[in-house]
Amino acid sequence: MSYEVIARRYRPQEFQGLVGQDHIRQTLLNSLRSNRLPHALLFTGPRGTGKTSTARILAKAIRCPNAVEFVPCNKCSECEEIASGHSLNVIEIDGASNNGVDAIRELRDTVGYMPSSGKYKLYIIDEVHMLSTSAFNALLKTLEEPPEHVFFVMATTEVHKIPNTILSRCQRFDFRRIPTSLIAKHLETICQADGLKFQPEALGAIARQGDGSMRDSQSLLEQVINFCSGDLTLEKTTDILGLTNRNLLISTWAALLARNTSGVVEQIRNLFHISLDPKIFLQDLLEEIRHTLLLKIAPNQSELVDLPDSEKEQLKQLSTHLSAEDLHFLFDMALKGAQDLARANDPKLVLEMVLLRMSEAPRIESLSQLGQGQAVAPRPAQAAPTAPVKAAPPVPRAAPIANSAPQVSANAAPAQQVAAPTSAATPVAGATSDKWKQLVEKIKSVNGMIGAQLENVYVTDIKDDVIRVAIPGKLKFLFDKLNQPDFKKRVSNYIQTYWGKPYRIEIHLGDTDASAAPTPKAMHQKAEADKDAAIRESVQNHPLTQSVNQVFKTEIKSISELSN
Repeated sequence: MSYEVIARRYRPQEFQGLVGQDHIRQTLLNSLRSNRLPHALLFTGPRGTGKTSTARILAKAIRCPNAVEFVPCNKCSECEEIASGHSLNVIEIDGASNNGVDAIRELRDTVGYMPSSGKYKLYIIDEVHMLSTSAFNALLKTLEEPPEHVFFVMATTEVHKIPNTILSRCQRFDFRRIPTSLIAKHLETICQADGLKFQPEALGAIARQGDGSMRDSQSLLEQVINFCSGDLTLEKTTDILGLTNRNLLISTWAALLARNTSGVVEQIRNLFHISLDPKIFLQDLLEEIRHTLLLKIAPNQSELVDLPDSEKEQLKQLSTHLSAEDLHFLFDMALKGAQDLARANDPKLVLEMVLLRMSEAPRIESLSQLGQGQAVAPRPAQAAPTAPVKAAPPVPRAAPIANSAPQVSANAAPAQQVAAPTSAATPVAGATSDKWKQLVEKIKSVNGMIGAQLENVYVTDIKDDVIRVAIPGKLKFLFDKLNQPDFKKRVSNYIQTYWGKPYRIEIHLGDTDASAAPTPKAMHQKAEADKDAAIRESVQNHPLTQSVNQVFKTEIKSISELSN
């Protein structure tokens, strides 16, 4: 009894038969037509996406004597030998079982021989990443400068394991996961060719389970065919493969979106009536939330969602009156549940609680609308589940609020700028203190050391050509250093430079606390504190902040300025 499995019977035999790899087909055909085919090609991508099949098709395209526009006849002995893997001039090497340096040395010794027929010889090395380091090294020179009649095609699912020295000598072709819709359509062609009756939904379920691999999907199809012994129905397909019933999944998701707890309880009953694996169901639910969110925020890019058009429209309708924040919230809850499920002794119990918690979750409207009081929890008496709260984009920016903070006027009264000084240090007018502060900032910009020292003193009197400055009592250790003749002379020079008039500096000790004295440093610290206080007050009083605090029972821990 000889039976050939579907994956082999329906293996593509020419470039047009490749499914989901249009970019590969077009590039190779253009290379052949322009006589620019590289001598070393690397095919990489997920399993079951057509890498080895493409290598054989390429071999037939350049060796078939009856090929027209590089389309092989698939009837001659050459095509049949290549398709079966028995051609003397198309040598297929399994890198997993021939990964030693001796196998590559033997290859290197034989590449110089001309093909027994035709113009070209082709080596196909499958699973090339399994070669040892010494084998790769032995292959380097031959790969870079092979004889003109030799081509190398290497295939791998783990390109990151291939040395860069090999990668740099090859032209790389990346095979992609095949879209579910294309796999389902190809499975439909196979069923029609074999005279099988089927439900399109059943083939769609098989294609989704194949996860982008045509070979895996074909193997699953064969398994389902053997089980059904007749019509391929969605119910039978779901049973044999242990898949989630799509109707059950969508019904559960619709009940969660509507916060219909009784409906969710009914779906839980149905869920465990069919003995479905809780882990599989929750994983499928996470994918369904992902699909819904993408269709919500990017409706014009629905190709990102690999589902039939009918299901896409259904999810779009379900999300019409929902916010993206609500979907993010439910996804976070489901993800946390999946993590708990992975380490639970009773997965069924955990799944029940996750679904019930999601059905009782507060409905999250767009946070930008919270300021208008449009975010409500349908059951305020119940505590909302713990889940990360998404950041609200329109939170007031720190910079504009800072501009509205109180500014110190040059003509303001002394009490408005600094704390009231003690009797030992009678302050001068606010304008004088501000002028001294500006002077210190200019000095600091050209001489950081002197400027930093002057930040700790304040003016007590300006008379004639003498400026009297005081050092706060707590900083009296600075007195001797600042009272040096050289230091005072340098300060006098700076004053003459910036004020245009020479002044003599007299320094004395004050009995004022450093934090209360009107020094430039203290004035700057107070101005910063006033600005921060104004920002915090403005943010706390903003309607959006108040609404968020009311709904989520939060409090402001810190405020940061946003960069543009």
